[in-house]
Amino acid sequence: MAETVTETRPTRLLTREALVRRKRGWFFGLTGDRVAKVVFQSNAAISILVLALITLTIFRDAIGFVPLNQHNLEIYRLAGLEFTDHLRREVEDYSAFNRYLGAVRSDRFTQLQRSGVAVAAAQAQLADFDAYANRVADAISAHETILGTLTETATSLKERQKVAQDTAIARADIERALPSATPVHAVELRRQLEHLVPEQINFRTEVQGMKDQLPELKNANAALAAALVEIAAQTPHFDDAALEKRMTRFGELLREFPARLEAATTRMAAWDQLKPVSAMESLTAFAFGRDWITASFWQDWYGVLPLFFGSLLISAIALVIAIPLGIAAAVYISQVARPAEQRFIKPTIEFVSAIPSVVLGFFGIAVLGESLRKLSQLPALDWVPGFPFSERLNATTAACLLALMAVPTIFSLAEDALNNVPRSFKEASLALGSTRLQTIVHIIVPSALSGIMAAILLGLGRVIGETMVVLLCAGNRIQTPDFTAGLGAAFQPVHTMTGIIAQEMGEVVRGSLHYRALFMVGVVLFLISLLINWLAQKIVRRYRIVAS
Repeated sequence: MAETVTETRPTRLLTREALVRRKRGWFFGLTGDRVAKVVFQSNAAISILVLALITLTIFRDAIGFVPLNQHNLEIYRLAGLEFTDHLRREVEDYSAFNRYLGAVRSDRFTQLQRSGVAVAAAQAQLADFDAYANRVADAISAHETILGTLTETATSLKERQKVAQDTAIARADIERALPSATPVHAVELRRQLEHLVPEQINFRTEVQGMKDQLPELKNANAALAAALVEIAAQTPHFDDAALEKRMTRFGELLREFPARLEAATTRMAAWDQLKPVSAMESLTAFAFGRDWITASFWQDWYGVLPLFFGSLLISAIALVIAIPLGIAAAVYISQVARPAEQRFIKPTIEFVSAIPSVVLGFFGIAVLGESLRKLSQLPALDWVPGFPFSERLNATTAACLLALMAVPTIFSLAEDALNNVPRSFKEASLALGSTRLQTIVHIIVPSALSGIMAAILLGLGRVIGETMVVLLCAGNRIQTPDFTAGLGAAFQPVHTMTGIIAQEMGEVVRGSLHYRALFMVGVVLFLISLLINWLAQKIVRRYRIVAS
């Protein structure tokens, strides 16, 4: 047994020395495995940390939007602006009648000129129509007078409240600085405090004067209803069927308007000035609001819907263009093209992704937008919905460029999915007598469908997150697209969520309501991108399971 101990002791010593050497190498990072492990773990940790900081920053500044917008809506209600807007909407809708008649007159004047009637003679023939249009415009004058009085009272009250609020903030700042001020400075601060006395506004009493005009408004409603019945009975007639149909519809709109006006008056009578504004109401005003109005003398609105629909419209048009091009190119390169064609076409498509977006934006402004506008004015294309259009910067102009940017993403990922289809599938199909086209359509593409769908979703993420192209080429009109125009909505100027952030973030005051509203838009973009990437990863995982 002693001999056994003697023989094993050197082995144990050697083992300890080897362990020491390994520990020293592990500690100083001398082994390749340890270096690789530290590098990859560090990269992963940094990525997680950056993502956490981005998420925290966006949501921290966005959360403050809800109470600030809640206060904004409270002042809107207390000052009577909400009360006035019930009437304002109806008066603005009535002004659309004037635009309606103006469009009819323009079309009739064009018809007369095309038939050879001189300009003076055409104007003379439209004199009765112009007199009718003037009667329609003048009928609402009493309501416009009442609206002007209500507007003046409400804006004055809102301005007084703003002055009182600013005075209270200045007074609070002086009171905080007073304890640490020197005796001489403290005397000056106290003197300022004597003059900084915020006005105490009794909103209920102030707004009561606006409510007292309801009887006058009801009398104006009755007079307008009688006038519109008479005006509708005297609607002009045309020998042209299309114009006659439009004027018949105009008479129907005139007869329907008094009921709408009466409903607005009923809402004004039932309006509750002291009804509290909830946090949910503040949030829904953003999520479902149709207006994005800033720096307004009347009321600031932060509704994301026009920006969301603008982004959605551009993304949809871009994908309609990019998906067929990207998928077809991927199918051709992976299944049909010869090696020489692959070496030329594939790098060329992927090179497009290296072009700076600002360069594509300049191309859209200088070349593409004007070219599409001139193309739309060709008489042979009058049958196309939305043609001709006058705005060279619109949703289609931006979408064409975004499609060009999305094609490389869709192409690369779809090609990988097609190449990962087992070769035995193709060989079995060909062995059964199928043609190459039948094999591609019925075997290869369906087998790679999950990967193709993931490519499309990632292409959507590329499109919806683009900023510079849409900022330069989309027209930047903050208005929900008129989808009643059908395909013509594709040629309307729009604004997008990414564009509004890039355009306005540099001009807003940090911490203001406008500033936090832009972060709320960023949250919406963040959630959309997160959803798109989650769906793409889920589809990719499903594709891998099927492929395996």
